[in-house]
Amino acid sequence: MTAPRTAAIGASEFGFVSDLVRREAAIVLEPGKEYLVEARLAPLARAAGTGSVSDYVRALRQTGDHRQRWAVVEALTTNETSWFRDPGVFEGLRTELLPRLQSVRSVHHTLRFWSAAASTGQEVYSLAMLLADSLEPARRHQILATDISNEVLERARTGRYSQLEMNRGLPARHLVRFFERSGTGWNVGAQLRRDITFRALNLAAPFVALPTFDVVLMRNVLIYFDIPTKRSILRRVRQVLAPDGWLVLGTAESTRGIDDEFEAVRFGGLTAYRPATNASPLRRA
Repeated sequence: MTAPRTAAIGASEFGFVSDLVRREAAIVLEPGKEYLVEARLAPLARAAGTGSVSDYVRALRQTGDHRQRWAVVEALTTNETSWFRDPGVFEGLRTELLPRLQSVRSVHHTLRFWSAAASTGQEVYSLAMLLADSLEPARRHQILATDISNEVLERARTGRYSQLEMNRGLPARHLVRFFERSGTGWNVGAQLRRDITFRALNLAAPFVALPTFDVVLMRNVLIYFDIPTKRSILRRVRQVLAPDGWLVLGTAESTRGIDDEFEAVRFGGLTAYRPATNASPLRRA
């Protein structure tokens, strides 16, 4: 016999969840996303022993348990990722942006990169592999990897991936060079780990104790925020970005119409953004 289908989350409960994630993480859940909330919160509801997601949310409203509420926020953050996602972006970094950056930085300068919304780590480790291949041998670098979700950040920090995850975009030569077999999975090698720091950070909140970065990768995350929040995030990014540093967004994202203090420059398949006061004769996007 087929099990009865669980009733969809109620309108009141959806409204509560929408308000919660907007307040805590500035993530916008528009009406029509009920299916997403239902799917993401179903494991939490099962773990709590409640009959449905609506029951789980109603119980959460009554208890006010902060840890459980944050678990809901983490469950509703999107963590879709893969190795070298959007290859044109990484090719533009390799052939254009990194050489340009090295040409204007002393070899004694430590290049600093920030991978915001790092998720389970594929992007930050992809960046680390790219830097290992592309930077001058004497060039030092540091990478900060952040995410709002402690759960996915811990996975990234652990650096262990299944064979299925490894198959999503990782070139064979990088597998051999940078990873170690561990049972049925793979572990990131020490060479990639040594220059990466992982830290929980909410992009919608003030940035605390961040250094100045040469490159900020903030890809495929602004699309989840409303316009005022996007504007606030971009303003704070400019405050921690070197005056001639670069911001890299997702291929479907842009600063246009949100923050006019950035100028877009196209490098082949990569569009990067820098503070507008550092305009140059480069072809504008």
